[in-house]
Amino acid sequence: MLYQIHNGTVMFAADTILKDINFEIKNSNEKIAIVGRNGCGKTTLLRLISGEIEITKRDSDEDMFVAKTGNPVIGYLKQMTFKDDSVTLEEEVKKVFAPILEMKASLDSMVKRMESGEGAALADKYTALEERFKYLGGYYYEKEYEIVLKKFGFTDEDKKKRLSEFSGGQRTKIAFVKLLLEKPDILLLDEPTNHLDIETVEWLEGYLKDYPRAIVIVSHDRMFLDRIVETVYEIERGKITRYPGNYSKFVETKKLNYEKQLKDYEAQQKEIERLNTIVEKYKNTPTKVSMTRSKLKAIEHMDKIDCPDKYDTKSFKASFKPLRETGKDVLYIDKLSVGYDSILETVSLDMKKGEKVGIIGGNGIGKSTFLKTLVGALEPKSGYFKFGANVDIGYFDQQMAQYTSKKKIIDDYWDMFPTLTETEVRNDLGAFLFSGDDVFKTVDLLSGGERVRLALAKIFKTGPNFLILDEPTNHMDIVGKETLESMLADFAGSVLFVSHDRYFIKKVASKVLDFTKDGVVAYNFGYEEYEEKKLGKPVEIRPTKVEKVEEKTQEKPVYFNLGKERSKLERKLEKIEEKISLLEDDITKLKDELSNPAISSDFTKLSKIQSDIDEKEEILLSAMEEWNEADKQLSELK
Repeated sequence: MLYQIHNGTVMFAADTILKDINFEIKNSNEKIAIVGRNGCGKTTLLRLISGEIEITKRDSDEDMFVAKTGNPVIGYLKQMTFKDDSVTLEEEVKKVFAPILEMKASLDSMVKRMESGEGAALADKYTALEERFKYLGGYYYEKEYEIVLKKFGFTDEDKKKRLSEFSGGQRTKIAFVKLLLEKPDILLLDEPTNHLDIETVEWLEGYLKDYPRAIVIVSHDRMFLDRIVETVYEIERGKITRYPGNYSKFVETKKLNYEKQLKDYEAQQKEIERLNTIVEKYKNTPTKVSMTRSKLKAIEHMDKIDCPDKYDTKSFKASFKPLRETGKDVLYIDKLSVGYDSILETVSLDMKKGEKVGIIGGNGIGKSTFLKTLVGALEPKSGYFKFGANVDIGYFDQQMAQYTSKKKIIDDYWDMFPTLTETEVRNDLGAFLFSGDDVFKTVDLLSGGERVRLALAKIFKTGPNFLILDEPTNHMDIVGKETLESMLADFAGSVLFVSHDRYFIKKVASKVLDFTKDGVVAYNFGYEEYEEKKLGKPVEIRPTKVEKVEEKTQEKPVYFNLGKERSKLERKLEKIEEKISLLEDDITKLKDELSNPAISSDFTKLSKIQSDIDEKEEILLSAMEEWNEADKQLSELK
């Protein structure tokens, strides 16, 4: 065990964010994902692990603690700050190698001393220090430094730039580079794939998969999690649950656990209802008192199964249809060059009705510029494009997640559709999770995800038949992404969208448009086949289950007489009831005899009577179980 939180609770003022959290990093290179809805406390848990915040103490906190093995170095991206913006990128990043450079100087010094005759005394120290030097990557740190910078998009010219010259997003990348190269014992990552293009994400997957220490990741990128983690912790309704395996395995296990618990719960409730029915039926029958008492005890001693909580799948649930249909041809593009001062890319594409085209490629290569050109926000540099007949466009821009207004949500939406009634407006907003008093919030108080939902509500209400979407899943949690995937997959119109979320592309796109430095390439198939053919990655194909068919010899038909079977069980019940009645009478007589004052001092006789009572009660119990089974069979038959 490298790190453990036991019964941890975190409160801010009177609000409980996390309660009775049990979390554990079991080994030194475990890869863990933390998943859950937005606002459930995932980032709070990372801050707790990092030591940025502490567990909230109670009056008696013996069972509430954080434990560590040794003193592991914990690295958290949010803790990374730059003290001096005037230094260059190269100078800042190479600060992480100071311990390695000191070790290298010490090792070189030891070698010289050993050569001069101090070998025996220094050998053990040298071996220990050399092992640590190797562990920290001392033999390949310079090469790794070059690779990581390049993969994050920094050029040789960028190395000489001062930190003050970089944008906020680039500075975050620099901090990320430093964190990776520092190689902490526990690496904490909060949405590490945000603002990274697919090529960088795929490189990062391989890097983290081979990372020799522990990693804890919060991410909405399902494919990223699938390819890295081996353990998933889910925070749901304030509880945290550990699942072995990657993200897909977690989803499968959670579903199976839910279905099994629900099935067991329903079966137990049915049995409790049946036993209670027997009790109600015979509770006033003197000869059945013992039997009804045994049924009540059976219910009392059951290990009660809780009804499982339903999945927290609350998300927007709008279903929408285009107001009108397009023709077969929806968009034709011939050598369309797009850009600002210079040409970024040149695109040719022929889209048909119902096609969903996913656009992928590096940052700054022209994907958003291409979409803006299609919707008329930018002039084309050259070339030609034309939409087909009856095409109605619904356009989502990344800037919509930053849209702000002092208007209330209900007014902001109503102003766009003034002919709607208040009920219709509330129903539309409710479908996108704006209900009750939420509709009276002002737009400027909404989170990024809420603003995306408001924008989508407006777009879908217009009834477009051609959606042009630029990173629509940014700011969405996993359930929100899955909802949008389902909506777009069922959408009767056409979709052209940009996304860095490969899982989303895989679920929605029927074609892939790849923006590369060498030009734009169209693939007439989905993302899985694109990965296989372009990137050389095998597509995981799960074998179809083939049921084994056994040859059976022809048997004579068996006829089942329902009435006859029912009569047989009813007669059997009557006989058992007679037996139970006789046994109860015998036990009552024996107990009366046992309490007779005339034999109160005859120990031998008292022992014999008690022995007879015990024997008959055992037979009675067996008879009651037999009656119970027969009654159950009769109930099922009826």
